[in-house]
Amino acid sequence: MIHYKTYIRGEDCEWVTFVHGAGGSSSIWCKQLKAYKENFNVLLVDMRGHGKSKNIPGKLFKTYTFDDVSRDIIEVLDHLKITSTHFVGISLGTIIVQIISEQAPERMRSMVLAGAVTHMNVRSQVLITLGNMVKHFIPYMWLYRLFAWVIMPSKRHKESRSLFIREAKKLCQKEFKRWFKLTKGINRFLGTLFDKEPPIPTLFIMGDEDHMFLPFVQMRVKKRQFAQLSLVADCGHVVNVDQPEEFNRISIGFIQKQSTIAHGMYALNPA
Repeated sequence: MIHYKTYIRGEDCEWVTFVHGAGGSSSIWCKQLKAYKENFNVLLVDMRGHGKSKNIPGKLFKTYTFDDVSRDIIEVLDHLKITSTHFVGISLGTIIVQIISEQAPERMRSMVLAGAVTHMNVRSQVLITLGNMVKHFIPYMWLYRLFAWVIMPSKRHKESRSLFIREAKKLCQKEFKRWFKLTKGINRFLGTLFDKEPPIPTLFIMGDEDHMFLPFVQMRVKKRQFAQLSLVADCGHVVNVDQPEEFNRISIGFIQKQSTIAHGMYALNPA
């Protein structure tokens, strides 16, 4: 089983599960933990090959598909007997959350998708093609630093950029290659994934400076019935690091609202 950590406020509190992005770990949520622990039970996971899930005794991850990674998290929910939870994902983690909403919709109360990846623009596709061509010949950190600078180019994004680069250094070359394989045919995969909308309340939180992914998220949200978009000013791709207080205010408010609505519906229809 992948590594996880829980913070339990009380049996009557709802759960929130955090899913980090590629190259990161659960430490990416350090600026959310205090605020969330005051309101919810919290589950942090390190995806396979990341953080403390790198060297799990007796666990060898041979295949790397988005479905496999998503099932890892469902396995943790099963182990902890968490029947339902709100999900908060960042960057690639938003893809994993969306897949879980298909695999186990009954486990999901709401989705917060921050710095969401719903489509790769031409620049990112060129980088991915280049990366696949040279990934066997150059150190993976060269590629990762290049991606970090392209996705988070502003001086205001320095902390986010540095955090992601620092976390990525903990990966090994072989692990990076396994994850990078998931980028092949990514736009076709994302198109199929995001064209289907589960009836789950969804909040996209995007930085207004997330030039690579924001335009496509805006188009997606317009076509969705259960989704809304919240823009955070002076903020890049990693919203929860660039503007943590605003991110916490918006995301916690959204989750609490969904909880209130759900409790109200149950009061009307207890059966």
